[in-house]
Amino acid sequence: MKKAIMAKKIGMTQVFAENGTLVPVTVLEAGPCVVVQKKTTENDGYEAIQVGFVDAKAKHVTKPVQGHFEKAGVTAKKYVKEFQVEDAATYEIGAEIKADEFAAGDKVDASGVSKGKGFQSTIKRYNASRGPMAHGSKSHRVTGSMGSSATPSRVKKNKRMPGHMGSENVTIQNLEIVRADAEKNLILIKGAVPGAKGSILVIRDSVKA
Repeated sequence: MKKAIMAKKIGMTQVFAENGTLVPVTVLEAGPCVVVQKKTTENDGYEAIQVGFVDAKAKHVTKPVQGHFEKAGVTAKKYVKEFQVEDAATYEIGAEIKADEFAAGDKVDASGVSKGKGFQSTIKRYNASRGPMAHGSKSHRVTGSMGSSATPSRVKKNKRMPGHMGSENVTIQNLEIVRADAEKNLILIKGAVPGAKGSILVIRDSVKA
């Protein structure tokens, strides 16, 4: 991984490309992120940088964590992530990572927590078919057959059943950056990314690029 940044999802809009086509984009407030700590091979066995995003109120930070940020000489941050970038040694503690790390045309992977849907049936959760909607039918939206009865007398593993949907870590790969604005700390990504408005995402180089 060559570069990565944390970002907050603002919402979706649309912009015109140079050829006149209308492109749906997700607007992300990307950074500025601050390098809080450097992991080295000598001390930690690997190279990485620890990055903080969004200032946190002092009353919401414990004393040990506050000391961690004070050692780096930066204000306490609400979100902290670790990135194993290739040139981790070149980053300095306290340095800022801004939206201009990326440029238009870059391919990236967006990782975040998807929207929670609560407890859902198989129709919404797995796109299962419903039963007949006639009045005599009593199986409109039920799960349906559970499988074998006498043998093996149990529900087989991996049976698609109602349950909790959403609110899980999701990564969408190979998305294209349409625009990157360092002054406003904005990145526009073509298409949709996981999560609701205001959620925190990690944007990194695409593994497929």
